[in-house]
Amino acid sequence: MVSLEGRVAVVTGGAGGIGSVVVRQLLDAGADVVSADVHGADCVEGAVQFSCDVGDICSVERLVAAVNRCWDGMDLLVHCAGITSDAVLWKMSMDAWDKVLSTNLSSAFYLLRGFAPLMRKRQRGSVVLVSSINGERGKFGQANYAASKSGLIGLARTAARELGAFGIRVNVISPGLIRTPMMDVLADEHVEAAIQETVLGRVGEPDDIARSVLFLVSEMSRHVTGQVLRVDGGQLIA
Repeated sequence: MVSLEGRVAVVTGGAGGIGSVVVRQLLDAGADVVSADVHGADCVEGAVQFSCDVGDICSVERLVAAVNRCWDGMDLLVHCAGITSDAVLWKMSMDAWDKVLSTNLSSAFYLLRGFAPLMRKRQRGSVVLVSSINGERGKFGQANYAASKSGLIGLARTAARELGAFGIRVNVISPGLIRTPMMDVLADEHVEAAIQETVLGRVGEPDDIARSVLFLVSEMSRHVTGQVLRVDGGQLIA
């Protein structure tokens, strides 16, 4: 049984399909959890709700200040927030490019920049950034999304090098297709194609990601940092 008693965790996208399950998993393990989401009203019971637009640096700075006031430090950061706005390169608007890069990638920099000093206070910490296999392989019609998710990997590995001396680990989870509201907008044939290329033959569940997050933020992975954990049922290797 994993225990996170005495740990303070912040989960972005905490009201989302993956984030809400991560919040519940961390609460069940005993952590104090702040659920930060632009849709703050949908917070998981037991978590501290905070309305935050992670693509807005001022909003992130308010979140960091609030956590520091309440706990004078923090231990765990899980960045689940993310959006898509698909189009082929020659039809993609600058607004679609900027919004996805801001929400998915710049946000991670804002969060790391803000929360790293709070973790350094405690000389410990674990950060998990949720990327995507499409950030590793590219995806037709997703130049913005793939670039943002690929950027998370470089950011995480750099942060792992810079923060390791303070006992802070930084890792990435790279999901395949997961059953979330984001999947619901896909055409049936696209879902079926993803299942066909997945060696385990099924769509992933949010709990598959939450279990992996629990591993990476706990002492079970105490010697793991700067790594990408692919949770895709073999979709990328198929």
